Amino acid sequence: MPQIPEKIHELTVGQLSARSGAAVSALHFYESKGLISSRRTSGNQRRYTRDTLRRVAFVRAAQRVGIPLATIRDALAELPEERTPTHEDWARLSEAWRSELDERIKQLNRLRDHLTDCIGCGCLSLDTCVLSNPDDAFGERLTGSRLLVEQGGGPQKGKGAGR
Repeated sequence: MPQIPEKIHELTVGQLSARSGAAVSALHFYESKGLISSRRTSGNQRRYTRDTLRRVAFVRAAQRVGIPLATIRDALAELPEERTPTHEDWARLSEAWRSELDERIKQLNRLRDHLTDCIGCGCLSLDTCVLSNPDDAFGERLTGSRLLVEQGGGPQKGKGAGR
């Protein structure tokens, strides 16, 4: 990983990319979504402060666990400008996501535990499909492997039982 001398207080997009491991296009995307910011030189080149490295690391870690970009942006808006966020800053923000991640883990465990039942069915047309129709939410209204559009417009494209 390329080292950037301490005397350099701003990074080019190429330096930020090399140091963070994020593609230049990803950095441009993050900036367009308000996750990071830069200033422009007189030649219209982007310059990022060094603390942007931590912000990019935070964005990438949050994305890996499935946190939506809008939620990441809101969290980053709470961080102080002009200084590198501390461990305490990150801990406070990530704690807010804990219950959401716990719920996702429960959902994934349910999916894993019932996957064999679904594969055994083959067509997703069980009266009670624990994956597509948990708790048989649609069983009292409809039967079969497809739901009809509520307005009577025919089958929903790409939708399985209970979805």
